[in-house]
Amino acid sequence: MSLIVIKFFMSNSFKTFLKHTAKDFHNQSVNPPVVRASTIIFKSMKHIRKTQAKAKKNPTGGHYDYGRQGTSTTYILQKILTKLEESYHVFTTPTGFGAVFLAIFSVTRPGDEIIVADPVYSPTRLLTEKFLKEFNINTIFYNPSDLKTLEKNITKKTKLIFVENPGSNTFDFQDLGKILSIAKKRKIFTAIDNTWGTPYFLKPIKLGFDMSIVSATKYYSGHSDVMGGSLAVNKKVFSKVYNAERITGLRLGPDDAYLITRGLRTLDVRLDRHRENAKKVANFLSKHKKFKLLYPYKKNSNNFRMWKKYYSGASGLMGLKIKSNNINSVRKFVNALKLFGYGYSWGGFESLALHQEFRETGNRKYLNLTKDEHLVRLHIGLEDPNDLIADIKQALRHLK
Repeated sequence: MSLIVIKFFMSNSFKTFLKHTAKDFHNQSVNPPVVRASTIIFKSMKHIRKTQAKAKKNPTGGHYDYGRQGTSTTYILQKILTKLEESYHVFTTPTGFGAVFLAIFSVTRPGDEIIVADPVYSPTRLLTEKFLKEFNINTIFYNPSDLKTLEKNITKKTKLIFVENPGSNTFDFQDLGKILSIAKKRKIFTAIDNTWGTPYFLKPIKLGFDMSIVSATKYYSGHSDVMGGSLAVNKKVFSKVYNAERITGLRLGPDDAYLITRGLRTLDVRLDRHRENAKKVANFLSKHKKFKLLYPYKKNSNNFRMWKKYYSGASGLMGLKIKSNNINSVRKFVNALKLFGYGYSWGGFESLALHQEFRETGNRKYLNLTKDEHLVRLHIGLEDPNDLIADIKQALRHLK
């Protein structure tokens, strides 16, 4: 497979790079074409062996001999993401959760232990707490607000610390530098789910993490019509992840790779707008007495300090802790929203709302909710923020 005709534009500017890289001057198209293949065709056996030798010497160079390994379309996306992440390499998977699985599967074996942030994505919790237990891999959850609960549970068997930042549903921001310091001192692998921030607001590999996960389904795509995941790695874990990926076959298809590449062209523009809209909506929500806003807005809070210390911006996903002794009124409030869709996932152009019950939060150890406290997740989309605020205002009449 040859990529000579694709020009990768290198720029120190995130914004300029996304607009000018990976143009196809052979076909004279702004975006590279979709190349679908199960069989990678060669001119001769000598050509096959030559490509295989190149792949062995340079495993990140896009030298494929079978379609499961990728095509030029998936390779181009990997090259773009590697630049954005400032990582050694990026692996792409069919879903965001596929990237979570690949990260954990790559570095853990029977008899190992992993330490996981309590507010992780609920499928990640099921994977680590239930499924891996059947393979004799033990999971311990730590309190994101008290890293002593992480440090005191490290043993000689601890192989991986898995972070999600901010925490799913409760949006807890952690001291990432301290976590990395603990891990490096004990020579433990680290992984972070960075879907909320993306490398536009946070570059975990540069910070010191071994692996960084982003659900490409969300902001990378931006249009709620494709699924995918990315796993950025440093050189230390590359061979482990490379071998695991080839064994499991967790590889993104070319059609999805094309759509994600196209979505990335406007990632910065969309995230800037999500941030500005979310800021305006958050300002309104923070003044309501029944709401505790779960978003980095309160400057004297630890959450804000931890966000400010590591992030260059905030995305459009936030939470509300609503105080009410009438759960039906909370449901009515959510159902009365007209501009917010109801559904899972987020990161598209549209606003979404979801009442978070046990099904979404999972069996969390450190989630301290009283009977009259309820969680609602809001994704602030690209609409006019004044319309979104007006919509929330009209729905408030149902909240008792």
